[in-house]
Amino acid sequence: MPLSLIAPPQPDEYASFYAGYVAKVPELNVLEALESNLDELALLGSVPDSQAGHRYAAGKWSIREVVGHLIDAERVFAYRALRFSRKDATNLHGFDENAFVAASTYDHCRLEDLLEEFRLARGSNLWMLRGMTPEMLEIRGTANNHPMSVRALAAVMAGHLRHHVGVLKERYL
Repeated sequence: MPLSLIAPPQPDEYASFYAGYVAKVPELNVLEALESNLDELALLGSVPDSQAGHRYAAGKWSIREVVGHLIDAERVFAYRALRFSRKDATNLHGFDENAFVAASTYDHCRLEDLLEEFRLARGSNLWMLRGMTPEMLEIRGTANNHPMSVRALAAVMAGHLRHHVGVLKERYL
């Protein structure tokens, strides 16, 4: 039977630097937040590809690169959730989002394709999370030398996207 509820994490389930992302998820069901994120990202559907290379300042990511970063982060957080849920005690390394974007080809992709790629990645992650038991969601692992629960990773995924949607609205659109 698929999981239908992921309760919000407690503050001791994630490092303090994730608190801002978790705070952006006030829902009592994190799964609902993850699902509604797809609608929140729809604001980019009206951006013509000719404007998707826009940067609000020199040295900042383009709109395409912001979406690419969301894809990268989605995959990293999901990988951590998978490893932790399988009781892997390995301390997983952090990732340098700026190096990831710099080494990517996101700015040469069509925005429409990047949005679809994110939608597919999120859809896959929703399937993975729904397939977990409530006990699996509480399992903690270590990433970048900080303990974190699987359900905290789910909340961070949702809040991370909301953070960047806010930046897109404020500085790009």
